[in-house]
Amino acid sequence: MVAANPETGEVHRIGRGERLFFRKDTWHHAYAHGGEPLRVLELFAPPPSAGTSGAYARERPDIERSRYADDAALGSVPGWVPERVTLRPLTPADTVWRRELGVLEGVVASTEQLTVVTLEINPGEAAAEHAHGGDEVLYVLRGTLWVRAWHEDATYVFELGADDACYLPAGARHEYRNYGTEIAEALAGIAPQYAP
Repeated sequence: MVAANPETGEVHRIGRGERLFFRKDTWHHAYAHGGEPLRVLELFAPPPSAGTSGAYARERPDIERSRYADDAALGSVPGWVPERVTLRPLTPADTVWRRELGVLEGVVASTEQLTVVTLEINPGEAAAEHAHGGDEVLYVLRGTLWVRAWHEDATYVFELGADDACYLPAGARHEYRNYGTEIAEALAGIAPQYAP
């Protein structure tokens, strides 16, 4: 994927398995690059239903001319640093790893509005029962993951394969388990608050 900010001229190439981070009120365009179909999972908060992106777009002047290059780099590469960075590519090396739940969890990004984590759960492993202070959307990248959740006096069990997702409301206790024979990998977005 190629991502650009048409206001600043920033352009970044994002490879498979990499992520792009940007704060609210940031213009951005994304383009497929290469011969494969582009698949993007976008996690953001607050959600568009809150009306924040529309209000931002109405308050900002139109971009009269979109820029897809920052000519300030010419004559200054290598070692050039852009004046203003609004889009930040994140590689797996940027992930902050932890085993708080008894499984491998990597914090990809965490702000006052959204925390994104990646989970890697070995065959036979189970994450400790826990809850979050915000709503969670869990998306399975590979393998099979079982999610058991307790919410409003009911118990729910989800068997999720690659490209499946589930929603867990704020405060719902839940756990993840891998009964399969291969590692299960998932991405979760929790908004607005990770901690209970």
